[in-house]
Amino acid sequence: MVASLASLIPLSIPSPDSGVWYLGPVPIRGYALAIILGILVAVWIGERRWIARGGTAGEIADLAVWAVPFGIVGARLYHVFTDPANYFGASGSLWNILYVWRGGLGVWGGVAMGAVGVILAARLRGIRLLPVLDAMIPGVLIGQAIGRWGNWFNQELFGKPTDLPWGLEISPDNRPLEFITQTTFHPTFLYESLWNLAAFFLVVWVDRRWRLGHGRVIALYVMAYTAGRGWIETLRIDAVQFSDVAGLRFNVWTSIVLFVLAAAWFAYSARRWPVREEAVYVAGREPRVEAGTVPEDRNPPPTETREPPTGSL
Repeated sequence: MVASLASLIPLSIPSPDSGVWYLGPVPIRGYALAIILGILVAVWIGERRWIARGGTAGEIADLAVWAVPFGIVGARLYHVFTDPANYFGASGSLWNILYVWRGGLGVWGGVAMGAVGVILAARLRGIRLLPVLDAMIPGVLIGQAIGRWGNWFNQELFGKPTDLPWGLEISPDNRPLEFITQTTFHPTFLYESLWNLAAFFLVVWVDRRWRLGHGRVIALYVMAYTAGRGWIETLRIDAVQFSDVAGLRFNVWTSIVLFVLAAAWFAYSARRWPVREEAVYVAGREPRVEAGTVPEDRNPPPTETREPPTGSL
């Protein structure tokens, strides 16, 4: 009986036969769908959190119009920098840089350049930067968790060979030559997706419990993400530039450095500004409100109790 039940339990995770479907002549790519869905969910979460902080509905979507294209360009450039073989030299092609749908978006480049887009848009709208980034950043974790499934569709960024029951099946065409005889690998995309989900709930809980402000939510995001990315990176076998710097991959060093910097900012911010800032707009540039009306999507003024509304993230 036990043996028959065991035979019904899959001993590996299958990969899709194809990551592209066609709607007539139009290709629908799983990688792109995962990225788009991740962006939409991140914006929705950021919108709810921004309203809870005292912002106006619709502003996060407006900022995303700037953040998303900046982020995609930054993510692509970071990937090209850390994996230049496909783009430069005798075996590479600069045209490959444009083929984003084939995969290859570096998280840190996307976060950094996406933040640049938010900075520019926030300045134009009179929004204070740290409050809006603190509101938006937890949703980014969910966006990353969803977006990582794009790697599953493309059969990329998997880890070392493994015979664990959750090993990921990779087709021979996508295996490195040195592992061509291996069939199942660590599903590092899944590890990171689950880690990001756990980090999201941690960051949101800490924020609600201690009312973090002045960039401490951002710092906590960086610490939570890099703590997971660091160990997950040690399982990956894809080649990257500077892949062995003092025995560690480049992205492991990136995680270590960013974790230390984020922890330092968290400690400094907590000491310098122990209380969350109440104003989320630059003085004199608050949204106009018609006389005798109270906007439904704004929190009570600072003199009242400012508990997060029921159901806010």
